[in-house]
Amino acid sequence: MGERRVLRALCGPLTLREIASELYVSHNTVKTQVRAIFRKLDAHDRGGAVARARECGVL
Repeated sequence: MGERRVLRALCGPLTLREIASELYVSHNTVKTQVRAIFRKLDAHDRGGAVARARECGVL
């Protein structure tokens, strides 16, 4: 569930630190979840992860 919340937040303009603040989790938690998202979606950056998630119907 946490990764999906982070993935949705990646669609917007917030930095990882701002996403962490919005979700009431640590910056390190968000970084860990972003790495997991990138790995699972075979993405190398934020835009690629969002595009891939949309292709797969996750977003």
